[in-house]
Amino acid sequence: MSKNIGIAIGVLVVVALIVLFSLVGVYNNLVGLREGQKTAMAQVDTALQRRYDLIPNLVETVKGFAAQEREVLEEVTRLRSQWSAAATPEDKTRSANALEGSLGRLMVVVEKYPELKSNQNFRDLQVQLEGTENRIAVERQRYNEAVRNYDTAVRRFPGNMVGGMFGFQPSEAYFESDTKAKEAPKVDFSR
Repeated sequence: MSKNIGIAIGVLVVVALIVLFSLVGVYNNLVGLREGQKTAMAQVDTALQRRYDLIPNLVETVKGFAAQEREVLEEVTRLRSQWSAAATPEDKTRSANALEGSLGRLMVVVEKYPELKSNQNFRDLQVQLEGTENRIAVERQRYNEAVRNYDTAVRRFPGNMVGGMFGFQPSEAYFESDTKAKEAPKVDFSR
């Protein structure tokens, strides 16, 4: 009888250890996914910072050719400052989306000035900005994938149980486009 009790206790200990190691594995996976999401957001911030750094040069170059387009230039500068002051990922997303739309309007202004488009400095800045926008798009996609992976792990079993015990909540902080970005900019050459 005592031999059976010893076997039963041994089996319970093995089962308890398997459950414990499984929980630790799930917990560590959730931590890794959450950190991956933070890293992906940092990469988005890095690409947005590059855009932020290019904008003053672009604005100064356009200013010389398009003094009467001051409103668009001021808007770009204002939105650049808003992005710089944003504290949360959500604020940065909103600011970045607004800035993106404003840069689109700036490029429409540029279309009015063929001599500006032929300026080598402007062309170089435009190529750099285009490359930066492509990087931003890639980093946003990677960030959204990291959010999806984390949120999926937190919602699936057993991640939902382990996550609930340790305070892991779905973030659902996807980087989405501004509603204005879904509309094509209006080009008006009548002025």
